[in-house]
Amino acid sequence: MSATATLAGGCFWCTEAVYQSLSGVEAVESGYIGGTRANPTYEEVCTGTTGHAEAIRITYDPAVIGYGDLLDIFFATHDPTTLNRQGNDIGTQYRSAIFPHDAAQETEARAAITRAQADWPSAIVTTIEPLATWYPAEDYHQKYWDRVGDRNPYCMAVIPPKLQKLRKGFAERLRAGN
Repeated sequence: MSATATLAGGCFWCTEAVYQSLSGVEAVESGYIGGTRANPTYEEVCTGTTGHAEAIRITYDPAVIGYGDLLDIFFATHDPTTLNRQGNDIGTQYRSAIFPHDAAQETEARAAITRAQADWPSAIVTTIEPLATWYPAEDYHQKYWDRVGDRNPYCMAVIPPKLQKLRKGFAERLRAGN
């Protein structure tokens, strides 16, 4: 039986690229969560006025990869110590946040923050936020890295280092060929 995880770690193109490489991950969808406007567009979210975070919704097989593993990868492949910022992306839409789907995920999220803190010299500012309405991002954002990322200078600067961290720290979690 599949499970769902919802994470915000900056640009959704960048977090999506990490998770679609993992064994046990069945699907990754980019979208928006945690804001006040119904059916926000990318352009609206980018203004930082809707309250939404760029996020990913991961459908995974917990018999192959656990929620805690997904969170450990989350903390290893983005900077959870910068408030409302990932690199040059600045604003609440780029916040580091976890949106648990149930009490067990919330408990595991708190434990993951504690585990991850040992790897970061600054305090982790990742928030745990209530699950809210999920809005899928426009089609052109889905599987962005696979389709056009290698032709986008921003993606080429940000995604390969994340994938390198993934391969170095979590090689046993990668799908064959990744």
